[in-house]
Amino acid sequence: MTTPAQKPGLHPRNKNVAGYDFAALTAVAPGLIKFVITTKAGTPSIDFANPSAVKAFNRALLALHYGIKGWEIPAGYLCPPIPGRADYIHHAADLLATCNKKTIPTGAGVRVLDIGVGANCVYPLIGAAEYGWHFLGVDIDEAALANAQMILGKNEQLAGMIELRHQPVWDNIFTGLLRSGENFELSICNPPFHNSPDDVHAVSQRKWNNLNKPGAKKGVVQQPRLNFGGGGTELWCNGGERAFVKNMIEQSTAIPKRVMWFTSLVSQADNLVHIEAALKKARVVESRTITMAQGQKQSRFVAWTFCGNGEREKWRKERWSMAAPETPQAPRFPVSAEPLTSEPATEQPLAGNTD
Repeated sequence: MTTPAQKPGLHPRNKNVAGYDFAALTAVAPGLIKFVITTKAGTPSIDFANPSAVKAFNRALLALHYGIKGWEIPAGYLCPPIPGRADYIHHAADLLATCNKKTIPTGAGVRVLDIGVGANCVYPLIGAAEYGWHFLGVDIDEAALANAQMILGKNEQLAGMIELRHQPVWDNIFTGLLRSGENFELSICNPPFHNSPDDVHAVSQRKWNNLNKPGAKKGVVQQPRLNFGGGGTELWCNGGERAFVKNMIEQSTAIPKRVMWFTSLVSQADNLVHIEAALKKARVVESRTITMAQGQKQSRFVAWTFCGNGEREKWRKERWSMAAPETPQAPRFPVSAEPLTSEPATEQPLAGNTD
């Protein structure tokens, strides 16, 4: 029951680059079986417009590829597409490798700050499993953090690898967050995409209509279901993605040498020109945009640093040497990165989701 077609654009190290093995997925997560359908082409799949099917599918992917047990999220919280989240982690690993002689640094010597870890805790789960990195996951939503802690409690192999922390101030991202002596190789973020709850609903309704769901073609007002869920701070903030990332850049200037590479997903290509202006104002040493693609969808993340080449080399020698013994055969690969650009992309984010 393996879907043979390779998913276009996925990172070469992505566990799903060759498609989905439904036989293996249902073996580790029998609860997925009832959601498996057969496409017109005769291959197994699920209804990606069904939130319950998507959740079961994600649970199976995390169990099969990353050894995660008991993954669950409360109703109304973001249910992230696992392959796209994994791609961010892999491309971020490639970014760190550009500072480490094209070898990905692994193990406990690499610390990653996840801004907006969410109830799903998915970036730390994948990053810890793939590279042995240690994470600090931060969120303003205490209920989301409680659920993330529940997931960690069911996975003893992650003990000591992932810490969670509450950020109590709504407008603060980095401000007031770090404790004395804390430094990170990388910060990651999937920022709120929308500007308001009405914006969330309008986009969801359009995608619901595109899926030909009930009432879509008959002029009937139909409450759309978000196939990947999400609500509140996960999906919107005043000013949307552009304002959030610009605020992140501004606040990063107060901790310029405590994070080697700051990064954030950018779902709307039109926002890149405004982000570029914010980076110039912040006087960053270097910035890059790293493009990603999943199927017909294109995305990217922006990375910036206040550390020059000499400082990054010193960082590598002082911290990453601790990671080397844990993974003696760290992967090597060709590295490429683009300068920050404002050229448009053809991205169409999923309903209720920006990845």
